[in-house]
Amino acid sequence: MILHKLPRRRYIHGATPIEFLKNLTQQLEGPQIFMKRDDLLGLTGGGNKTRKLEFLVADALAEGADTLITCGAVQSNHCRLTLSAAKKEQLSCHLVLEERVKDSYHPEANGNIFLFHLLGADSITVVPGKSDMLHEMEKVANEVRKRGKRPYIIPGGGSNEIGAAGYTACAHEITAQIYEKSLTFDCIVCASGSAGTHAGLLVGMHSNSHHIPVIGVSTGRSKTDQEKIVYNLANKTAEHLKLKSFISPDSVHVEDDYIGQGYSLPTDEMRQAVSLLAKTEGILLDPVYTGKTMAGLIDLVQKGMFKKSDNILFLHTGGSPALYANTSLFTERGNNHCQNKD
Repeated sequence: MILHKLPRRRYIHGATPIEFLKNLTQQLEGPQIFMKRDDLLGLTGGGNKTRKLEFLVADALAEGADTLITCGAVQSNHCRLTLSAAKKEQLSCHLVLEERVKDSYHPEANGNIFLFHLLGADSITVVPGKSDMLHEMEKVANEVRKRGKRPYIIPGGGSNEIGAAGYTACAHEITAQIYEKSLTFDCIVCASGSAGTHAGLLVGMHSNSHHIPVIGVSTGRSKTDQEKIVYNLANKTAEHLKLKSFISPDSVHVEDDYIGQGYSLPTDEMRQAVSLLAKTEGILLDPVYTGKTMAGLIDLVQKGMFKKSDNILFLHTGGSPALYANTSLFTERGNNHCQNKD
């Protein structure tokens, strides 16, 4: 594997901690739940995209780019972190936001939208849900080229084989921590959205022969569709890294029972999971990814998927700035709204 030979910027300074969630474990009466704190990664507000951007931005700079263009939902953590990396590298940055929920973009909103303005995005283009996002980014890139600049397009979530290599590296980091701290894990649970994190972890665990199963909790797609996307990206990543063996379809496991009415739409279970982690461990989750993923883990525990003696590693992919645009969800009124949605 050529991971160590790839161009890479360094936005991470040391391994993120693995924390035992003693209070949550007691609340659920086992299994033993640990958390990999990738919400504490570098760049503005932290989160999993930082690992992907180390490789993506390095590739952009190697190509001579002076402008980054990327896309995401209106409260995109990926857009926030790409913009943050651009500022660190003194690059221009243009964002294309997909209004996946009609009329959900408000330029004066809190959360990530506030941070887009504070960090100084060069432009924000809002397009309707289900738009061809690559086409929309190419339109922005063409305008940038007309001004004599050199754009580099980063896909949504940073989830191509270049970005996913960041989570192959993370899998190796986890393996090192397992040995250093004499830990054992029976399963890793992570959000599965644009698929780069899920796919990269699978490749990393496969490449270092540390075959810990990875369960992805889908945040938008059906199990069948999401597993196909993860499988294809994992094997593109393995090929990119010049691995001699590839990921088998039966190693890709996605749970899709926790999406609710759709991507970013709240569920009562998500709201309860976010509140539970705040009140038991003092840890903030987000309403789109980690909240629904934790709701999934809690339900799987209650259904008896895991033995009480199992050690489960929950990957915290960040995203807490989005909480501040969704404060009403965590009031009594928000609770009623979630129940009505379901």
